[in-house]
Amino acid sequence: MALRLVLSCREIPSVLRNSNLIHHPRKILGNVGADRQLTIVRYTRNVKNTRSESFAPRQTIVPTEVQGIVIDSGYIDPSKIWRSFLFTAAFTTGSFVAVSIWEYETVRSRAIKALRSKLNVNWFKERMRQTRHDTEQWRKDLSGWWNKLSPGERVFAPICALNVIVYGLWRIPSLAPTMVKYFASNPAAKAVCWPMVLSTFSHYSLFHIMANMYVLHSFSHAAVATLGKEQFLGMYLSAGVVASFASHVFKTLARQPGLSLGASGAIMGVLAYVCTQYPDTQLSILFLPMYTFSAGVAIKVIMGIDLAGVLLGWRIFDHAAHLGGAMFGLFWCYFGCQNVWPMREHFIGYWHELRGPPKK
Repeated sequence: MALRLVLSCREIPSVLRNSNLIHHPRKILGNVGADRQLTIVRYTRNVKNTRSESFAPRQTIVPTEVQGIVIDSGYIDPSKIWRSFLFTAAFTTGSFVAVSIWEYETVRSRAIKALRSKLNVNWFKERMRQTRHDTEQWRKDLSGWWNKLSPGERVFAPICALNVIVYGLWRIPSLAPTMVKYFASNPAAKAVCWPMVLSTFSHYSLFHIMANMYVLHSFSHAAVATLGKEQFLGMYLSAGVVASFASHVFKTLARQPGLSLGASGAIMGVLAYVCTQYPDTQLSILFLPMYTFSAGVAIKVIMGIDLAGVLLGWRIFDHAAHLGGAMFGLFWCYFGCQNVWPMREHFIGYWHELRGPPKK
C-alpha cells in the first residue's frame, strides 16, 4: 500500500472549525491486490491503421474486481482528447453558471419571503401550511436536524449521499456493465465524456469511500466558510472533471488504458485551495499527533508524491488525476476567486431580466 498522509488540524484560523484532515488517493479500479481476478485483453495491430499504431499497446492487462466484465482496452484514440477537453470546458462553465443561478434564486426567494411576511401577504395560506407542517412530526424533526448543520455540512451531506447511492449500485451484479461504462473513467472506452463526471461520485471499495468522505467532510467546513456553498460546489465539480481530463491525457500519452474512479481528484482541489489559502494552519499526522507541520508544507509534499508517481509511472493510484485536481484548486485560489467568480454578475443581470418581477 502506498504511503499516504493522515493529517489532523492543530491550529486553524478563527473563521474555520476544528477538523481532522486526511488525504486518500483517487483509486484505479482493480489495482488493489494480487488476489483479484485478472481479465487479459489482447490487442492485435491493424496493419492498415499506421497513423494510430504508436498509441496501441500490443498487450494490455487490466486487473478488475468486477467479475465477468470485459474492459475496453488497447487502442486509445488521441482525437478523443479534444472531446474530453471540450467537455471539460463546457461542464466547468455550466457548473459555475448553474451555481450562479442557484445563488440568485436563493437570494430572490429569501427577499420575496421577507417581503410577503412584512406585508402579511397570503397570511391564510401560510397559516394553513404551518398547521400541516406541525402535524407531520417527521418533517419537523428533519427540518430541525438540517437547521443544526453547519453550512459546510449542508453541502457535504448531499454529496455524500450521492456517493453512498452509487456505491450501493456497484453491489448489484446486474448493473455491473452499466457501472463500468458510465461510472468509471477510461479514455479507451466508447463513452468518454459523462464518465469523467460520474466517476467522481463512484467508489467500489468500502475503505475508499469512507476515506474520501472523511476528508471531504473535514475540508468542507473551511472551504465553504471561505467560498460560500455555491462557489464551493462549482469548484468541487470543476476540479473533479479537470482531474478526469488530466487522467485521460496522461493515459493517452503513456499508453496506459484503465479504469479510474473516486472523488479524490475533486477533493485534491479542495485540499489544495484550503492549504494554500491558509498555509500557516498547523497539521499533524493522525497517529503521531506530537509531530506538527504547516498546511503549506503538506500540500507541497502531497503534490510532490503525485508528481513522482506520474514521472516514475506508478500505477497503483491515478496520480495524474490528483495533480489535475490540485492544480485547479491552486488556480482557483490565486486567480479564479478574484477574476472568474465576479464575472457571474454579468450573467445574473441577464437572468434577472429573464425571470422578470416576482408574482404577487
